[in-house]
Amino acid sequence: MHTPKVSIIIPFKNTAHFLPECLDSIIDQTYTAWEVLAVNDHSTDKSFELLSTYSNKDNRIKVFNNKGSGIIPALQTGYSHSGGSFVTRMDSDDIMKPERLEVMINTLIENGTGHISVGQVQYFSNRGISNGYERYEQWLNRLTSRGNNFDEIYKECVIPSPCWMAYREDFEKSGGFQPNRYPEDYDLTFRFYEQGLKIIPCDQILHLWRDYDTRTSRTHEHYAQNYFLDIKLHYFLKLNYKTSRPLVIWGAGFKGKKIAKGLINKGLEFIWLCDNPKKIGKSIYGVELVHFEALQDLDNPQSIITVANEAAQKEIRVYFSKLGQSPMEDYFFFC
Repeated sequence: MHTPKVSIIIPFKNTAHFLPECLDSIIDQTYTAWEVLAVNDHSTDKSFELLSTYSNKDNRIKVFNNKGSGIIPALQTGYSHSGGSFVTRMDSDDIMKPERLEVMINTLIENGTGHISVGQVQYFSNRGISNGYERYEQWLNRLTSRGNNFDEIYKECVIPSPCWMAYREDFEKSGGFQPNRYPEDYDLTFRFYEQGLKIIPCDQILHLWRDYDTRTSRTHEHYAQNYFLDIKLHYFLKLNYKTSRPLVIWGAGFKGKKIAKGLINKGLEFIWLCDNPKKIGKSIYGVELVHFEALQDLDNPQSIITVANEAAQKEIRVYFSKLGQSPMEDYFFFC
């Protein structure tokens, strides 16, 4: 019986200290039909030499140099050499749980094409995990346990970049690693959503996600907040916005101003709501802020919520519910 192969794409740069744990966790997988396509993104430490040593010992591990510079060209380089029926990513500083590949492939085979397999994640660090990462982990795992990740896609990236798996045909239908848009993992998540792929629920921790000061998501400009907001607005206007409906922004903090400026640059009109008495009646970018109760006088509006406070978000949800409006159709939380 044919055992399908999974291609594991691993970009790496100066992670020699973590690579042995990462590679050993792959070698120790209960599912053995895999190939690693590891791509060196101009490392200046011993990462390339270390990976070459592993490659010489295990021919399932292949090492290449990045044809460009950065994670996206590295992913493209790795994928161009891949041949598996299934595709997944792995970060060179993380650890797979031993059953990760087996669980993900089995769920995909059981459910067929048109699905994405994901796993729950657990952050770890030698200094402890911050409250922000702990809350993100809990939120992400709650969504994954139900498979309703896309219900909150405009808040944060709802698929962990190193813990998903897809059929090759679904991955390519979604554009693969081709679009040159950062953060690349969030962009890919939106493209999975755009293609109507379904998330398979998972109640197991399959991936250990390492946190440390110099990890790329902490240090590189491509993972700054403004890049996330640009992607959210891009896909909202493409996938969910109905041009026949009034457009609303709720909130006038940093995120609200960023979204407002983006809409203005695109020539789109909007109503700007606020619940801060000090800001109501004032104008920002030539748009007057009005009291949030003006929402009930609008004809079938769509609202972007940029209020970050969790208690305020709960009140806003109750308010929309009283108006008979639904999430991901009438209102969208962008934070």
